[in-house]
Amino acid sequence: MLDMALFREHAELIRADHTKRGLPHDNIDRIIELDQSWRNLLHETDLLRREKNEAARGIGAAKKAGDQAKAEEILAQVANLGQAISAMEEETKQAMVERDRLRMSVPNILHEDVPIGADESGNTVHGVHGDKPTFTFEPRTHNDLIEMNRWVDLKRAAKITGSRFYFLKGDLARMEFALQQYAVNFLREREFSFVQPPVMMNREAYEGVTDLADFETVMYGVEPDQYYMIATAEHPLTAMFMDETIPEDQLPLRLVGVSSCFRREVGSHGQSDLGIWRVHQFTKIEQIIIARPEDSWKLHEELLSNCVDLWNSLGIHFEIVNICTGDMGTVAAKKYDLEAWIPGAEQYKEIVSCSNCTDYQANRLKIRYGQPGHPNQPIVHTLNSTAVATSRALVAIMEQYQLEDGKVAIPEALQAYMGGQTVLEPCQWG
Repeated sequence: MLDMALFREHAELIRADHTKRGLPHDNIDRIIELDQSWRNLLHETDLLRREKNEAARGIGAAKKAGDQAKAEEILAQVANLGQAISAMEEETKQAMVERDRLRMSVPNILHEDVPIGADESGNTVHGVHGDKPTFTFEPRTHNDLIEMNRWVDLKRAAKITGSRFYFLKGDLARMEFALQQYAVNFLREREFSFVQPPVMMNREAYEGVTDLADFETVMYGVEPDQYYMIATAEHPLTAMFMDETIPEDQLPLRLVGVSSCFRREVGSHGQSDLGIWRVHQFTKIEQIIIARPEDSWKLHEELLSNCVDLWNSLGIHFEIVNICTGDMGTVAAKKYDLEAWIPGAEQYKEIVSCSNCTDYQANRLKIRYGQPGHPNQPIVHTLNSTAVATSRALVAIMEQYQLEDGKVAIPEALQAYMGGQTVLEPCQWG
């Protein structure tokens, strides 16, 4: 969420950002109003405490003077003041709770380079990489390929779980594992530390990394423990530093995490989203950077370069898109997507999301840097980017590397992780 000082001292910046996003200003005005009420209540409560303390000092004097009636009068006054203070403290707390509840719904301030647009049609192309694949035959969709090669079993997964789950089999499962290893090693060579996070988080931590009011509908809850299954490794890897002050000499922290991810993926989707493109459980390799504010924009470009180099090394044709105001979520200040060309759908589809969240998550999580144990240390910036969402990477590889006989060539970068094998062979059972 945005720092409260921004509302108090630079509300015009937030209003200008809302105008850019096409949002009303009502919440901004209400937050400022509640904050003023909260501060007034704090002041009034402090005055009542002083009055109570001054009155209490008269009890001893009255007793010493033998004036029991006066002492009892003062005792009653002190008790009444105590009740008034308790009521005002509750009112103060409620004003702060309501203020911060609304503040958590106010989106991040967008970077000046974010294009203005009403929806995804306003996104702009930032770059194009690789050559669009051409075929001497009619290319198949990834759904055709996984069916004819028996690499994915959707029906049996639906039988034991439900729709949009799958069994991954044979050489395609081996290539999925190869992608995990390759991406982690690729990023470790760029000074990223490998971390495997928990796949469940509690509500307090989750509210620190995303707007649950907006995101909760696509998440799986675990009852009665009140945990959430993670939607991306970004969330636990960022929240792991909640309520901490990171020594400045450890920044920037570069982490690469691998985890299973879980999303409901509610709503209707097109034909090209079937198969393993849009599923409820998938594996993702995620980049996280925690940095000083003055370094974050340079590091955002570093994250993007990592993605570009990684996907170039896999020989995939893709474009980079600068996400516009109308397609931007609550948390990011700027976001790039990488979109791979999917021949079967004849369109580019998202494979990577690369975001600078500035201090938005860190304000919620209270992540600071400097000297641990010292008060009021500065807030960090948090950045995240997909490296590889393996199910979508498999789709891009299958569709761009498909052969006329229905088999699929293995990208050269992955062959060493598959024992030198160059082609994915069909699964022999199904």
